[in-house]
Amino acid sequence: MTPAPKFFIIAGEPSGDRLGAALMAGLQQLSPSVEFAGIGGPLMQAQGLQSLFPMEELSIMGIVEVLPKLRHLLRRVQQSADAAVAFGPTALITIDSPDFCLRVSKKVKAVSDIPVVHYVAPSVWAWRPERAVKMARSVDHVLTLLPFEPPLMQEAGMSADFVGHPVVAEPRADAQAVADFRAAHGIGPNQPVLTVLPGSRSGEVARMGPVFRDVVLRLGVEAPEVRVIIPSVANRVEELQQMFAGSGAIILDPRGRPPEETEAEKRACYAGSAAALATSGTVSLELAANDVPMVIAYDMNPITGYLTRRMALVSTVTLVNIVTDTRAVPEFLFRDCNADTIYPAIHRLLSDPQAGAEQHDAMRATMQALGQGGEPPGLRAARSVLEFVK
Repeated sequence: MTPAPKFFIIAGEPSGDRLGAALMAGLQQLSPSVEFAGIGGPLMQAQGLQSLFPMEELSIMGIVEVLPKLRHLLRRVQQSADAAVAFGPTALITIDSPDFCLRVSKKVKAVSDIPVVHYVAPSVWAWRPERAVKMARSVDHVLTLLPFEPPLMQEAGMSADFVGHPVVAEPRADAQAVADFRAAHGIGPNQPVLTVLPGSRSGEVARMGPVFRDVVLRLGVEAPEVRVIIPSVANRVEELQQMFAGSGAIILDPRGRPPEETEAEKRACYAGSAAALATSGTVSLELAANDVPMVIAYDMNPITGYLTRRMALVSTVTLVNIVTDTRAVPEFLFRDCNADTIYPAIHRLLSDPQAGAEQHDAMRATMQALGQGGEPPGLRAARSVLEFVK
């Protein structure tokens, strides 16, 4: 009798937690006796994972930003690799967060023959194309989110399957859920809502939060009818409450609440939004899935930013723009990331119903390209993993 599969899964940030939860649900559907261990956030824990340590410790981005915590992160790398080997999994599954995950997989490969699956291909089409070859030394199989990525991974020596993105299969809030959300937060039925998303990592919030606050404060003066909602992860709530104090913004606090409840609240927020201002990242796909016109902004430490710009192979960072080969979503990056440049774009989306028309077309095309209408991506990813480990 074939033993039940067991997987050691590592996710390092909220977007990875979302991917991991969908994958775990798919694996449990296809193989109900499957076992899990590893590192993940609240969504993966809701699927039955007991996290080795808090996932939030890994949510750090940027060369300069990592340096003060490097020693601690390296200890976590070793701890994770030791735990993975001790668990004796059918495969190690690492999700995004390559700076951490690939270090773990390298250590696991050095002392075992455990197969390694990496979920989310490195964006070698955007920068540092040599990363695929380097990754192939410690990764056997790749699950990609974008349809054009498998050949790039196969060329580097790994097997790969396009599985789509779980965001295309997530439910959307209906009119009643939106009405309930508005009533719960004292928002009138005709008041426009701006969703503001300054990021989930501490460095992102510290850098992007003040810029977004300035936009919100200006809106309060020039368009006081707009209500601003800021969905937050648990460990950023107090920081955001202090940062946006006096601005009139409503912070959605997930602390002490079931993950499914806070996810439903966030979906209702998105579905009821006229526009969004967001830090670049996976959240742009969540907004696109809910057909919310958006403005994307991003800045980072000057040294990290300089190095990133030098290595970039593309001129846009938003996946909607990349997948559709358009510039439908406005971006304000690095030096352009300030309230003076961002505010007019946000005001236009909020005041002109036609301003988001091009975005609506691009967002729908992106969802189709990422697998909307087909088998749920989490299930496709699970099927790919099980076929690979056979």
